[in-house]
Amino acid sequence: MKMLRSWLLSALMSFAYVVPTVWAVEPPASPQPQQASLYQRLGGYAALAAVSDDFLGHLASDPQMGRFFVGLSTDSRLKVRQHVVDSLCVATGGPCKYIGRDMKTAHTGLSITESDWSSMVKYLVDTLDKFKVAEKEKSEVLTALSGLKGDIVGR
Repeated sequence: MKMLRSWLLSALMSFAYVVPTVWAVEPPASPQPQQASLYQRLGGYAALAAVSDDFLGHLASDPQMGRFFVGLSTDSRLKVRQHVVDSLCVATGGPCKYIGRDMKTAHTGLSITESDWSSMVKYLVDTLDKFKVAEKEKSEVLTALSGLKGDIVGR
C-alpha cells in the first residue's frame, strides 16, 4: 500500500510540470466568420425568384424585348423563368444547379443587339431598385451579368 501511494505521488508530481504548461496554451482561435454570399445578401432563392418574375414580366411586355417571348407556350415560359432563376442563383453563389444550355448556345439565332442588351440591363436595374437592392449588391449582380454579354449579344 505504501508503495502504491508512493508511486501515485511520484506520478502526480511528474505531471505537475506539464499541467500548467497545457493550461497556459491559448485555445485555437475561432474561425473568422464567413462573409455572406451575394445570394444570401440578396435574400436567397425566394428573393431571386421574385426579382426574376418582375424582370421577365418587364421584358415580355416591352415592344422591343417581347419578340423573344412570342410563341412560347406557358410551359416554355416557365422553363425560361426557371433557367433565369437558377442562373442568377449560381452567379450569386447560391446552392442551385443551372442545367440549361450554355449562354452561347441558348442565345444563338436570337440576334440580340446592343440595344436589346441595354434595354435588358435597364429593366434589371429598375427591378433591383423596385426591390430596394443596395448599391453594392446591385453592382455585383451587374458585374456578374456583364461577363455573359459576349455570349449573348450578336449571336
